[in-house]
Amino acid sequence: MPAPLALPPLAWAALRLGAVAAVAIYAARSRASQPKIAEHENVLDTMGEGFEAAPHRAEAERAVHAHGRFRRVVRLGPTGPGIEIDASGLARLRIRRA
Repeated sequence: MPAPLALPPLAWAALRLGAVAAVAIYAARSRASQPKIAEHENVLDTMGEGFEAAPHRAEAERAVHAHGRFRRVVRLGPTGPGIEIDASGLARLRIRRA
């Protein structure tokens, strides 16, 4: 039976940060740049921070419309370089009788 992998907490943190960095680099290089649609960018930029969902009822369907935004600045050290993370999204879940 193999022994469990015992890593100190600092190694786990470095492993997590390395994985996030690898995914970010892969995502940045994997797709070609496309022109952005200004109307879509404006809607995402004016969205408030947090998560909000509202029910919507039409004739034969029920739906939930949701939107959310997450903005944070992550710094490496107290005075080190930082990056701003701004994630926003819109969603709709629609249920209809077949």
